[in-house]
Amino acid sequence: MTLTLQRKICVLGGFSVGKTSLVRRYVESIFSDAYLTTVGVKIDKKTVELRDRIVHLILWDVAGEDDISSLRMSYLRGAAGYLLVADGTRPSTLEVALSIRQRVEADFGPLPFSLLLNKHDLSEQWAIGDAEFEALRQKGWWVRSSSARTGENVEDAFTDLAARVAG
Repeated sequence: MTLTLQRKICVLGGFSVGKTSLVRRYVESIFSDAYLTTVGVKIDKKTVELRDRIVHLILWDVAGEDDISSLRMSYLRGAAGYLLVADGTRPSTLEVALSIRQRVEADFGPLPFSLLLNKHDLSEQWAIGDAEFEALRQKGWWVRSSSARTGENVEDAFTDLAARVAG
């Protein structure tokens, strides 16, 4: 018998790091260069089939805020986990993501999460080094570079997080 679950996942990060593009790549398998600003939250759904269970992911793409005090933490109520996104071409967005993680943990306790350093297709502009990756992995975090444009590590990030929130 296959168990069917529903889990809320929030996608969080600073302004213009590619959250919406990552969700669109994952849910619809498309990428567009047209920039769309998320106002509030955009909700999508995707079903993931794992070995012994089916997980209906409810993906909350939360508007990016570089000032994390503006982040509406109420969007995270009921979340089973979250995907943090930073822009690998802008190291300041990694600091925003790390601040968001601290705030989420302070408000909701430890939740499963993954960190994607997005826009890896812009390798000539990449500004986050291996040392930063390794320091985060040493904490036991799931950290990967990604590209919404090419699809690099997008499916893996969501599937891994789905498996962890499904228990």
